[in-house]
Amino acid sequence: MNKIIRIAAALALSAGLAFGAVAAQSASISGEIKKIDEGAGKITLKHGPAKSLGMEEPMTMVYRVKDPAMLKQVKVGDKVTFEAEEATSGYTVTKMEKAK
Repeated sequence: MNKIIRIAAALALSAGLAFGAVAAQSASISGEIKKIDEGAGKITLKHGPAKSLGMEEPMTMVYRVKDPAMLKQVKVGDKVTFEAEEATSGYTVTKMEKAK
């Protein structure tokens, strides 16, 4: 009986991890950097649909960045993938990397 419970738990954990990986991929947004304002900690991104933020249409928006060091790793014109969250003060980029 314990063996069956362990197997069931392992399968449930595996399914949960697989779902989490898919959810994380779907949260990524593809975009292009249009402007960087290091002093204000903001970045302007032209991006496709951002379903994780409830945005169904492509648009260009100004975002705050969670970590200002992110702005030093990119330049205007770079293609990036990023994740963002909505806060009371607006939208904030929480993760960003150059597109491959």
